[in-house]
Amino acid sequence: MSAAVPFLVSYGSGSDSDSENETESNTSVEKVDSDAMAHLKPLQSGQTMSLAVLNSAPEVAVKEAVESGTHLDPSLKEVAYNPTYETMFAPEFGPMNPFKTQQMAAPRNMLSGYVEPAHVNDFMFEQQRRTFSTYGYALDPSVDTHQAFSNSYIGAVDEAEKNKGLTVFESGHKKSEKRKKVKGGDAGEIDTFLGPWAKYVDEKDVAKPSEEEQKELDEITAKRQKKGRNEDEAPAEEKTILHVKDMYDYQGRSYLHVPQDVGINLRSADSPDKCYLPKKQIHIWSGHTKGVSAIRLFPCSGHLLLSSSMDCHSKAVRDICFNNSGTQFLSAAYDRYLKLWDSETGQCISRFTNRKVPYCVKFNPDEDKQSLFVAGMSDKKIVQWDIRTGEVVQEYDRHLGAVNTITFVDENRRFVSTSDDKSLRVWECNLYYVTAVLKYYVAPPEICSKWLACQSMDNQILIFGAQNRFRLNKKKVFKGHMVAGYACQVDFSPDMSYVVSGDADGKLNIWDWKTTKLYHRIKAHDKVCISALWHPHETSKVITCGWDGQIKLWD
Repeated sequence: MSAAVPFLVSYGSGSDSDSENETESNTSVEKVDSDAMAHLKPLQSGQTMSLAVLNSAPEVAVKEAVESGTHLDPSLKEVAYNPTYETMFAPEFGPMNPFKTQQMAAPRNMLSGYVEPAHVNDFMFEQQRRTFSTYGYALDPSVDTHQAFSNSYIGAVDEAEKNKGLTVFESGHKKSEKRKKVKGGDAGEIDTFLGPWAKYVDEKDVAKPSEEEQKELDEITAKRQKKGRNEDEAPAEEKTILHVKDMYDYQGRSYLHVPQDVGINLRSADSPDKCYLPKKQIHIWSGHTKGVSAIRLFPCSGHLLLSSSMDCHSKAVRDICFNNSGTQFLSAAYDRYLKLWDSETGQCISRFTNRKVPYCVKFNPDEDKQSLFVAGMSDKKIVQWDIRTGEVVQEYDRHLGAVNTITFVDENRRFVSTSDDKSLRVWECNLYYVTAVLKYYVAPPEICSKWLACQSMDNQILIFGAQNRFRLNKKKVFKGHMVAGYACQVDFSPDMSYVVSGDADGKLNIWDWKTTKLYHRIKAHDKVCISALWHPHETSKVITCGWDGQIKLWD
C-alpha cells in the first residue's frame, strides 16, 4: 500500500501538467490568428511601421570555371547551323584513352589517314610530275604559296635551291656546245668514209691506267691466258656407262634393234589414221640430276629416246641430233665442242670446234650427205662441217645475233634458222639466200610436209608455209600458253590433228589444228616443260621433259 502512493501522486501531477499545456497552446493560437489578420485592421494613429526587403530568388551556386558555350561532337560530319571558329576548333573534352598512340588519335576520314579535296591544274600537275622525274624535286602541294622557299619543295631540296626551282618547261642553263666529230669523207669512197662511226675531235684514244689498275689487269690477263691454254690443250674427258644388263640378246641383236612384239608396227612408214588426247601419266624416266634440255626419238621407229641435260661434269649439253639410221648422234655443249657419238657403244668418235659455243646442231637429212652437219653458233654464224675430214666446209653469215635453231625444209633443199636478232631466215643449201621475218623465234620449229610451226617469244605459235615461198598463215595462230624467255619445243600429232607444246609453268598444252582452240592442258612438270614429242606410231602417247630433271610419258 505504501508502494502505490508515489505512483498515484505522479499521476495526479501529470494531469495538472496537461491542463497547463492546453492553456499555453490556446494562448499561442490566438496570438497567431491576431498576427494573420493584422493587415485587415485599420492603422493606428500615432504609430510608425518599418518595411522589410524580401528576396524570393533561390540561392544558386555559380562556378566560373565551367564553360557555358555550345559543344560539337568531333565525329559529326554535318552541322545544322553555322558554328563559330572557336566552336569548330575547340579542344575535345572528356577522358583520354591511355592506350591510343598519336597516330591512332589523329583525325582520319579514311583508312590510311585524312584526305582533303584539292584541285590542281592539269598543266601544273604534269609540270611538277616531269620536274620530279627529271630533277628529283617538286613543289609541295600542301603549301599554299606563290614564292619558292626551301620548305616549299619535296624531294631533293638542295637541288631545288641550286636550280632556283627550275622546272622542265623553263629554260635553264645554256646547253653546252655539241662535240664535233671528224669529217667522214665522201660516202662514195668506202675506205675513207666514216659516217656516224667517226671519232670526236677531242676524243682521246689512249687512257693509261694507274699502277694498281695495271697490276689488276695483268693478273686478269694472266688468268685468262692460262684458262685459254687449258681449254685448248684438251677437251673434257668423255665417260660412258651402260645401264642395261646385256648389250646383246640371245640372237646377237643390240638394243638398237627395232622390237616387233610391242603391239604396233614400229617399222611402218604410215601414220595412225586418228589420234586422241592424252589424259594421264603412265611412266617417268628418272636419272638426270638437273634440268633436261632436249629429247629426241630414235629415227623412224621411235623405240629409243635420247636426252641431254645440264648435269654433266664440265658444261651443260645444249642440243642433240640423230643421223638418219640412228647409229650415230651429235651433241652440242657449252664447252665449245660438237661431238660425234656411237649410239650402240656410247663411244666418242670425233670432236669439232671453232672456239665458239654451239647452240644447235643438225645432220643433213639427205642420204648422200650424211657426212655433213650444220651448227648454229654464238658468234652469229652457221657453220657446216664434214665428218670425214673434220674441217669446216662452209659458213653462213647473215644473222645479227646468236643462232638458236636450224630446221631443214622443202625436201632438204633449204634450211630455216632462227636467231636472237628476232629474225627467221631461209637458206639455200650450199648457197645463201635470205628472207627475214621480224618476230622473236627461239624454240626449234617443227616441220611437217606443208607447214612450219614456230614458237614465238610473244606467247604464240605461228605457222608458215614450208613450200616454195614462206608465207605466214594468219589464220593459224595458237595462243593461251606462257613461253616468254624459254625455248619450248613444238610438235604435231602424226595425223596433223593436234599441236603440242610445253610452257614456262611446266604444263603440256594441246591445241586443235583446224580451229586453233586450246583443247587440253596438263600440269606435267614442277618447272619449265622445255620439250614435248608425240610418238610417230602411237595414237595418244606424248613424251615431255622439263627442268625438274624428269622425262614423262603420257597416254
